[in-house]
Amino acid sequence: MLPVLILAGGLATRLRPLTEHIPKALVPVAGKPFVVHQLEYLKEQGIRKVILCTGYRADQIEAVVGNGAAYGLEVSFSEDGDTLLGTGGAIIKALPLAGPAFFVLYGDSFLPISFAKVESEWRRSHKPALMTVFRNEGQWDSSNVLFEDQMVVKYDKHRPRPGMDYIDYGLAVLSADLFSDCQPAIPFDLADLYHDLSLSRRLAGMEVFERFYEIGSPEGLAEAEAYFGRA
Repeated sequence: MLPVLILAGGLATRLRPLTEHIPKALVPVAGKPFVVHQLEYLKEQGIRKVILCTGYRADQIEAVVGNGAAYGLEVSFSEDGDTLLGTGGAIIKALPLAGPAFFVLYGDSFLPISFAKVESEWRRSHKPALMTVFRNEGQWDSSNVLFEDQMVVKYDKHRPRPGMDYIDYGLAVLSADLFSDCQPAIPFDLADLYHDLSLSRRLAGMEVFERFYEIGSPEGLAEAEAYFGRA
């Protein structure tokens, strides 16, 4: 299966003071660092290779995860360095480790989804990128996706509009070629690339039906704690 890039470099300011001394990936959820829940699930899904894109307190994540052998995975690290590169810039820096195509997973999201099905749908679409989408209707965050006929017709994180009932679920497949014209070491937001891809009809979509869990906010963290506590 394709490798998975986990974007785990953010400052996690919404979780302060919890994240003043630890990165968001290591926030404990139901007795385990959140990233451990992610890695264990990836192993169950048949994933073998993971690249962790880190920034804030990166050394702590590496100390906990190591080479991934404890989780049955091969884990490598791509660190932003002195300047946080944003979601897009972090991917560019990690490209030498990732290969020609890869999954992208946000470091604060847990997604009960079949990765094999997502990869299969991406291959079937013959598009350079695929975004999983969920019919959110403003429930957990601002809906920002117009989804029609298995395509993301418009994605706009910054200016959502009426009719956008879907949201980026948090898992995508991207071809490395999409970044061939991007400058390395320059921060940028992956959302801007998604926006451009949607307008040029190059962003396939796959609807999923089970809600996502996230720890990006205190409310989300409480819901994730309850979810893993029941598991």
